[in-house]
This record gives sequence, structure tokens and C-alpha cells, in this order.
Amino acid sequence: CVVFLCFFLGMEKVVVCPYKRPNALYRLICFPWAGGGTSQLAQWGKLFSSSVEVSSVRLPGRESRHKEPFAKDMATVVNEITSALLKELQEKPFAFFGHSFGSYISFAVALHLKEKYGLEPFHLFLSGAHAPHSEAFLPIKTVSISDTKDEDVLKYIEILGGTPSELLQNEDIKEHLILTFREDLRVLQTLSFEKAERNIPFSCDITCFNGSEDKSHDVEAWHDLTSGDISFYELPGGHFYLLEPSNEIFLTKHITKCIENAGL
Repeated sequence: CVVFLCFFLGMEKVVVCPYKRPNALYRLICFPWAGGGTSQLAQWGKLFSSSVEVSSVRLPGRESRHKEPFAKDMATVVNEITSALLKELQEKPFAFFGHSFGSYISFAVALHLKEKYGLEPFHLFLSGAHAPHSEAFLPIKTVSISDTKDEDVLKYIEILGGTPSELLQNEDIKEHLILTFREDLRVLQTLSFEKAERNIPFSCDITCFNGSEDKSHDVEAWHDLTSGDISFYELPGGHFYLLEPSNEIFLTKHITKCIENAGL
């Protein structure tokens, strides 16, 4: 009983599910963007039908985990998420949705689950991200985080959008956001994936989303990573196109259709 309680509390800390659906047929696990928390994607739970239970992953250093030290590398992040989710993912078919930084985490977790446990999401929904083995991803790995000034990080956050301007007026919130963004970028730079020839890691379907005003991402290279079907959608808006209510409706409806048509 104590062991179960510890497991449950560990899971609640890492995985947030405000709209629990114990009878759902499928699970959708969402992975937020750099500097982000669970507030937006966890709320998707109320937009899906009763057949889908939606959870969002919470990394250390933010929200209820703000006193914990930030993760130092991608392997630590992947191991913690896998430990929290493994039992649940063995029970029901599951899909992943990730945006930007979250796309890379979802990819790394999916790869770990496949290699270590033979488990695979039946669908990967990836948003605003390059394929991790493409040349377009390399510049992200070479940005010198320690040399970048706070005001430059803030400017980049403002250009990306997604953070209400009134929050950036609060010094404490602004400082914490800059720190979180830096730490998430540091984690992202430790993502190491080299595509071996003839090795296709996944067999699941992949859907890539992008904002029409966002910089273009090398999404074509995702073709190399699965033997399943792959599709691409461009929605109106910038990097945070997914926060627009009309786009949110499109995404949740489209993801629902993909999940329910998977024929599992």
C-alpha cells in the first residue's frame, strides 16, 4: 500500500491529469514547450471525447515542482517520465503530442520506451519541431547558453509569443521564465540521436503541425523515422499558433479523429 502511494504521488508530481477518465480507451500524453508548464495542454482534457484521457508532463523547476533543481540532461528527463508513466502505458494504447521542445522530449521518451520495453505510441503528434537527426536541428545544439544575455533570451521569448505580456511585467515571473527557458535549452542540447542506416525506429503514424508564420521546420526528415504513415498540416499563426482557440479546436478534433480511426 505504501509502495503504491509512493508510486501514485510520484506520478501525480510528474504527470498532470485534471480530467481523469478511468474508462477511457486511449491515453494522450502531452509534452509542453521550453519554459512551459502544464496549464494549457492539461486543459485539453475537457475538449476530447470520453474515449480519450489527456495528461500533461510536468518537468522539475516549475509549478508545484518549482523548488526542485532543474533536470541536467535529456536522459534524466526521459527516465523520470518513463518511470512515472510505464505502468499506465502498459495498460492502454497511448499517443503523444509535443510542441517545440516538447516534441523532442516526446520523441526521446518514445524511443526509450521502444528500445527498452518494446512499447510504442500508436501515433506521434509533433508540433513546431525539426526531425532530431536533420541538419536544421544542429544550430540549436551549438547555441552558447552561458554567453547569451538575459535580455536576448527575453527578446527571443517575446518573438516566439505564447507568454502573456502582463506576466513579463512581473520581475520575479520574468526572471524565472528566463531561467527555465535557459535550463530547458540546456536539456535539449543533450539530446543525442543519430539515425543508423536501415534502422527505422518507429512503426507508428506521425503527424506534424506547424504555424504558417513560424520559421519553417525540417519536418520531411521525420519520414526517415517511421514505417507508418506521415502527414503534415500548416495552421494560421506563429510559433504558438496552437494557443489560438480556432487552431486548438482543429488540433483536438483532428487528433481525436486520428485516435478513433486507429482501429485499435
